[in-house]
Amino acid sequence: MKVIILAGGFGTRLSEETHLKPKPMIEIGDKPILWHIMQHYSSYGFNDFVICLGYKSQVIKNYFSNYFLNNSDVTFDFREKNECIIHRHSAEPWQVTLVETGLHTLTGGRIKRVQKYFGNEPFMLTYGDGVSDVNIAKLVEFHRSHGKLATVTATRPQGRFGMLSISSDQQVEKFQEKIEGDDGWINTGFFVLQPEVFAYLTGGDESVFEKQPLENLAKDGQLMAFMHNSFWHPMDTLRDKEYLEELWASGKAPWNTGEAVRRLK
Repeated sequence: MKVIILAGGFGTRLSEETHLKPKPMIEIGDKPILWHIMQHYSSYGFNDFVICLGYKSQVIKNYFSNYFLNNSDVTFDFREKNECIIHRHSAEPWQVTLVETGLHTLTGGRIKRVQKYFGNEPFMLTYGDGVSDVNIAKLVEFHRSHGKLATVTATRPQGRFGMLSISSDQQVEKFQEKIEGDDGWINTGFFVLQPEVFAYLTGGDESVFEKQPLENLAKDGQLMAFMHNSFWHPMDTLRDKEYLEELWASGKAPWNTGEAVRRLK
């Protein structure tokens, strides 16, 4: 199953960093938050990524084009053979497709633009600026069990995100983006979607996935919520970045689930 990561926004609330790079390339430790997100999916065996590019897309392209070189021990022999010798390499089991989805394209438009890279199979979707310890295997299992078109991961943090009205059987009855001052369930990303969801993206580049498409999926009874009661945190502000840096430096970052997942297999 492929994973779409939205990585094209401007990240204006983190302008201290984003005047030089796109928000998904802001580092936690010495790795971009995008890398952390991909490692989390990879720890569950999902290694095929489609990344939606926009603002400063060349920074992300340069990162992946130089990934192998920058994670290897290398000798450059300039004397005779003029060759590059790789002594030790650190590779990932990833296939990464980088797609130019427009500088000003909104979230729904970006998803629609990458439809050509998908067949008639379900896929996952998340934002390139938030980390979580969500159990991806259980998320996918839940999605397959209910037979609806879409699953969104929901949690209960401070109120500044998309609100979900959820019934007792975990069906999303109403989707409403960004309600201030409410402590209800919110949209954290980490979606699982059927290919029919592309048909809900009808607004061109102006389509906001969190508005009409998700609202209509909820109205049609096709949006379910995977309830996540553990860690999730976005990187929207400099304070968020500092908090995530502290967690990573402590060696106890909740989203660093790779070793734990491998021990369970």
